[in-house]
Order: sequence, then structure tokens, then C-alpha cells
Amino acid sequence: MGVPQVVIVGRPNVGKSSVFNWLAGRRIAIVDPTSGVTRDRVTHLVEVQGRFVELVDTGGMGIQDSDNLTEHIEHQIQLAVDSADVILLVVDTREGLTPLDEEVGHRLRYVTAPVLCLANKTDHEQLDPQADEFYRLGRKVLRVSAKHNLGKEELIEAIQERLPAASDQEQIREPLMKVAIVGRRNTGKSTLVNTLVKAERMITSEVPGTTRDSVDVRFELDGQAFLAIDTPGFRRQKSISTDVDFYSSHRAQRSIRRADVVLLFFDAGQRISKVDKQLCDYIAQQYKPCIFAVNKWDLLAGSMPTEKWVTYLRDTFRSMWYVPIAFITGRTGKNVKALLNHAQMLFKQSRSRIGTGQLNRLLRAALERNPPPLCRNRRARIYYATQVASQPPTIVLFCSSPTAISQQYQRYLLGVFRDHLEFSEVPIKLYLRKRERSDQRDEVDAKLNE
Repeated sequence: MGVPQVVIVGRPNVGKSSVFNWLAGRRIAIVDPTSGVTRDRVTHLVEVQGRFVELVDTGGMGIQDSDNLTEHIEHQIQLAVDSADVILLVVDTREGLTPLDEEVGHRLRYVTAPVLCLANKTDHEQLDPQADEFYRLGRKVLRVSAKHNLGKEELIEAIQERLPAASDQEQIREPLMKVAIVGRRNTGKSTLVNTLVKAERMITSEVPGTTRDSVDVRFELDGQAFLAIDTPGFRRQKSISTDVDFYSSHRAQRSIRRADVVLLFFDAGQRISKVDKQLCDYIAQQYKPCIFAVNKWDLLAGSMPTEKWVTYLRDTFRSMWYVPIAFITGRTGKNVKALLNHAQMLFKQSRSRIGTGQLNRLLRAALERNPPPLCRNRRARIYYATQVASQPPTIVLFCSSPTAISQQYQRYLLGVFRDHLEFSEVPIKLYLRKRERSDQRDEVDAKLNE
């Protein structure tokens, strides 16, 4: 028996995602008055009375999706209901009982999991009689308000009472690595997630923008737990025309910040776009280990050598020349395991720490081979270096004049570190600091001036 699942269902626009965020204690699912914003199952792990449960947000039952994805959305809802240990049926007190609420209630009539009816938006006592109307659905009704934080303790207690008995097999393993899968629309990100979990976890279609929210999906590889973060397809800023587009882009950016490694997806049959460049810039700004994943390679295999795409990527992203490149087919899983193994290597590199002695011996050799250039007829002195952090590896150089060390010379030093240390394929943060007068350490220059 795995972690118990608490599934949130209901018709569109009753506040399911608001309830999900309320119980999760943070904004995870997109909340917007537009019907049909939630399409895929959005999950989050929470603790209920000392026990972990998985919250699951679902799309609105009975909606006719504007992109003809109704069948896919309904399939995702049914998968969630079938796996639920407790179901929260959310209704809207202010709008009252609707025919669609009754239809949803009818669909849940024969489920085996206990069902709680949450009369959401019951913001004050005067609305209690309207909330009581939902007893007609044949379920216990709890009056709550996600917006005003009302009824939460009673709800948590009711969930806890209805959870199945705890099992010894109910163990939560922290994921070894969090991998964000990003890219512009229709590059096959959700297809890869489904391949990883070996199930229809995400809706996939040719409709641009099918995925609207970032979705965490746990999976296992070689006995280790991992977390894949599927993200909405990025769009150009001027193409963001709705609140949903705005929140989708911000969720995707947040997923990059949360990730240990980022897989930047490209469609093998499409040219690199301005969106890809903007996305690559953002990954670089966050100093995230990254792999360029050229997806759908099966469509071009035999007609284009990989070297051509490698050259294309290197010429386009010159500042990220160290980023590894993978050619995969997410639909069939070809080369996917090798991709994840490489991602683990990057994760390990980003967490490496180098001793000060080893770092300064390397720095000394780099300075002897190529001293800092003159600045205003004076040559800046670099006294010593130390690694102060990992993820990303962060190195501080103590010198006589930080402003005198040019960007070009900093790139030279970064190249030396990357070539000779354990950071060959990950970004490195480099800081320059002026050495304080009280600091007498002179490990590098002392040797140079002997």
C-alpha cells in the first residue's frame, strides 16, 4: 500500500484549486475564474495528523474543453477517482445546488472511497442554510471557505478519520533528484513524463498549451526515487494574452528554480526559436545544471547526422558550450535512461566540493600560464581562492582590485576550473572580493613571487 490519496473533484469553478492550495499551505495550482484551467492531475504531499497523504487536484467534471480535450480531462479525473482513498467533492455555496453538481454526485454514487462534500465559499453564518442544501447529494457536508480560512481544522479531522489504516509499507522516500522538463510548446515534455512513470499521467495532444500548470510526478529508476516536474510550454512575452498564460509561465520558471537539473527540450524537426533562447538565458541566470535534449529524434534518424544538430546548438548557445546534448525519443523511451543517468552525473557535479589546497594549486598554475591583464598600467593580484558553496559550485577569488579583473579573464579562469575540476558540465558561480588588510593569506601570489 502506497501513500493514501485525497482527491479533490467537482464541477468547474467551485474552487477546487483554491481548496487544494489551502490544504497544501502554498500556491501550487493555478487559480483563475476561467473554466477548465486545470487539466492534468496536480499533486502535493502534505502531513495530516502526523501522517503523509497525497493531495490530488483534478479538472472540472462536465466541462466542454475549448481545445477538444474533454475526453482526456475526464480520463484523468477517472484515474484519480479510481485511486482515491478519500474524495473531497467541492461545491459552491453561493451558487447553490446545480444540475451539474447533481450529475457529479451521481458519478460518485458507486465509488468505494469515502466522500466528503465541501460547501466552499461559506464565508459567514448567513450562508449556512444554503450550504445545507447540498445534503441532497447524500454526503456529509462540511462548511468551509478556502479564501477566508474557515473550517480547516474540522476538514483535516474528517479526512484523518476516513483514511485507511496505516501500513508498514507506507514509506515516503525523498526524491534523489528533482528534474524539470522545460521547453516551448509541443516538444514532447508530457510524453516523456508518461514514459518515465509508465502510465498516462499527463494529457498529451497536438494542441499547443495542453499542459497549463507545473506538475510534480514521482517515478523510480534502478530502485531510486526521482521527481519529474512537467511544465507548461514557454511562450514569448508578447504572446502572453491571458492570466492563465501568465501564471503558466511563472509556474514554469518556478519549476526551474526548484529543480536540481533542467532538461531543455527541442523538437528535432523545428528550428531553434527566440523562446528557446529566452528560456536558455533564464536557466543560465539560475545557475542550473542543464542538458539540451533533442526530442523526436526517431523522425530524423538516418536523414540528419547528430553532428549537425550539435553544431547548430553550439553556434546558437555559445555561452553554454559546456552543456551536454542528448538525442532521445520520449514516446518510445529510446536513450531516456542514458539521459537520466547523465542528469544524475550533473547533479553529483553540482554538489561537489573542492579542497582549498587543490583549488589554489590549480589557480596558481593558471596565473603562471596567463597572468591577469594590465588595468591602468597596473596588474591586479589574485591572492587565493576558496569554494564557499555548492549547488551551484561557488568560488570566491580574493584579489587586490576586483574591478581590474576583466570579464574575459574571469571566463578564462572558469574554463580552467571546468577543465580540471569536477565541474566540467555544470555552471559555476564566481565572485571577486577585495582582500581585507587583516587577511594575511597569500597562498597564490607568495608562490608566484618566490
